[in-house]
Amino acid sequence: MCALRVSGGGDVLAVVAGGPLRGELRMPGDKSISHRALMLAALADGTSQISGLSDGADVAATVRAIGALGAVTESGGEVVRVRGGALREPAGPIDVENSGTSIRLLAGIAAGCPFTTVLAGDASVNRRPMDRVTAPLRLMGAEIHGADGGRHAPLRITGGDLRGIRWEPPVASAQVKSAVLLAGLFADGETVVNEPIPTRAHTEEMLAAFGADVRVRGGEVTVRASRPAPFAFEVPGDPSAAAFWLVGAAVVPGSEVTLHDVYLGQGRDGFVRVLRRMGAEVSAAPAGDHRVRLTCRSGPLQGVTVAAREVPDLVDEIPILAVAAAVATGPSRFEGVGELRHKESDRLRSVLAGLAALGAAAEVDGESLVVHGGARLRGGSINAAGDHRVAMTFCIGGLAAADGDETTVEGWHSVATSYPGFVEDLVGLRGA
Repeated sequence: MCALRVSGGGDVLAVVAGGPLRGELRMPGDKSISHRALMLAALADGTSQISGLSDGADVAATVRAIGALGAVTESGGEVVRVRGGALREPAGPIDVENSGTSIRLLAGIAAGCPFTTVLAGDASVNRRPMDRVTAPLRLMGAEIHGADGGRHAPLRITGGDLRGIRWEPPVASAQVKSAVLLAGLFADGETVVNEPIPTRAHTEEMLAAFGADVRVRGGEVTVRASRPAPFAFEVPGDPSAAAFWLVGAAVVPGSEVTLHDVYLGQGRDGFVRVLRRMGAEVSAAPAGDHRVRLTCRSGPLQGVTVAAREVPDLVDEIPILAVAAAVATGPSRFEGVGELRHKESDRLRSVLAGLAALGAAAEVDGESLVVHGGARLRGGSINAAGDHRVAMTFCIGGLAAADGDETTVEGWHSVATSYPGFVEDLVGLRGA
């Protein structure tokens, strides 16, 4: 049985290894889908009902953002009602705080609105590359100013009078695709996004489900000027959150964890495929509409190679998969992961430092992360660099350390971004 304590005003988590993870959990609502449901509800002319929203700070930032644009939200128990359709110029800058998804997708909506919107975030968001979004939106006719020539936030966007374009994103990114498609809902003519490497399909799937004019053919998504109809929608469980518990179950001896209502649609099941290739015993029972019940049991793992073409499907899960790779027999290689440098932290640097602190060997080779495997993890001190996924990754890594070893994670407050109930769920698995 492992002990837990949180100190430093909630900013330091200490976990003492010992004992398995066993039990069942229902995952919080998927963060990516929650953002999109709220934004599409704001565009719909009428009242939509959304249940199961992520309770993280990122999604709360989107709730405030659509409110600043004129949508009215009301919460009643598990249901949030959004009255949309009449967007207006915000009274001041919209602060998305730590949410990169919010700022990039909102940029697409702002580009279509005939007024000026200023989008800003915290220091992390303001460091993240925005030119991959501003470039196509400018081609569509939006006037955009920002730091470093629009390459970084804050962004000042004056929209309206858009024209459709054909765009092939130079970087595989569901956020870029989504921003262009959302702008295309306001544009004259067709807006086409062609993806050589498929990414998460949430936006096009939800546009189609909610009545917008969208067509998908192979890797090409086309939208025409239209609006979603008001809808009722239940957000499924977050697979990126599920990945922490599946890896925990795989690497902590004697563990067995079952996760309910997890979304595993296009672009979200890559981490399950990788874990199975590593030899993890992961079963999936369909629950309808891309939702599954996942169960994982502990067992020996083998190193794998993850090709660059697989990375868009599991980019958020690579840090926790690196923990699985650290204890696996033989090396693992994650190719084409340079995008990890541009997340809430430089996740390549954070993962290398965290693995080293727990006694595992890893290195960066160009755009690849190489984890040498075979480690007997020990307790250590981790600085999560304000990154929620790094913090949760090394909590799980600490659970896999030698019995009685303590691991501390500084920067634990960042977990509120996406999974504020993480510690409670860990306690529920009798790991604390």
